[in-house]
Amino acid sequence: MKRRDFITLLGGAAVTWPFGAGAQQGERMRRIGVLMNRAADIPEGQDRLAAFHQGLQELGWRIGHNVRIDTRWSADNADQSAKYAAELVALAPDIVLASGTLAVTALQHISRTLPIVFAAVADPVGASIVDSLAHPGGNATGFMNYEYNLAAKYLELLKEIAPRVTRVAIIRNAAHPAGVAQFGALQNAARSLGVETSPVNVRDAREIERSVEAFARLPNGGLVVTQTANFYRDLIIAVAGRHKLPAVYGLRYDVAGGGLISYGPDIVDQFRQAGGYIDRILKGEKPADLPVQAPTKYQLVLNLKTAKALGLEVPATLLARADEVIE
Repeated sequence: MKRRDFITLLGGAAVTWPFGAGAQQGERMRRIGVLMNRAADIPEGQDRLAAFHQGLQELGWRIGHNVRIDTRWSADNADQSAKYAAELVALAPDIVLASGTLAVTALQHISRTLPIVFAAVADPVGASIVDSLAHPGGNATGFMNYEYNLAAKYLELLKEIAPRVTRVAIIRNAAHPAGVAQFGALQNAARSLGVETSPVNVRDAREIERSVEAFARLPNGGLVVTQTANFYRDLIIAVAGRHKLPAVYGLRYDVAGGGLISYGPDIVDQFRQAGGYIDRILKGEKPADLPVQAPTKYQLVLNLKTAKALGLEVPATLLARADEVIE
């Protein structure tokens, strides 16, 4: 079945695996809820979910035989996250996989006892999801996708690929806890690099276009696009190109879609690893006792076609460090 046909079959925000098969005789069927912070028709979200399924299968969990998976897609929207969190909790799962900060906080607002494994969460301590990384202490643990000391790295990469940049607009979702924290970290890092920063909020498409257009009227500008703005990825990439603004992103998908450069962890692999934590909890361990894992592998991805369109010459040293170069 082609991907497009498969997505059409999904047909909305709710997906349940399986649609009919049951557990083998004598084998208990376990139930896992999944709250994804992407729309169902975005390949990035499907890749993450597939990696999670793979992680479970590697550990002996077979969908339709000994595990049932109920999936909801919130598109990283707070209201949708709350709605689908309530739906999943009502299904009485044994455990929930939560993608992103909004998903976790929505679930914890309903239950502080239901076990949760999260992935792609920026600051679980700052968001009060866990007590500490080493000792989560509650009903949630998992994998974080961002460390705030990366803020300087984003700005350094922007200066390396576009040395004339002295002004940086930070595109973020101001309503997202991570959007606020990331902006603060980038502001602090910018001071030491002599870079002026300003926020661009992502309330709607018109505001993004208007704010970036106003920012681009002055010279020597660049963008840092935080992961909290991913819902408007295609628009941001198009607007950056239109105004000839070099931009740094957090995910490979951004660069594959036409962005200039990205630096960030392998989020898809985090979802595969999340299967391991869920396996351990289903077999009796407690989220409170499993430490939150920080990223261990980062990917630097460059788009040479975009660099050429922006009139940028990519330094040989940067090319040599890239994990992937899109031409």
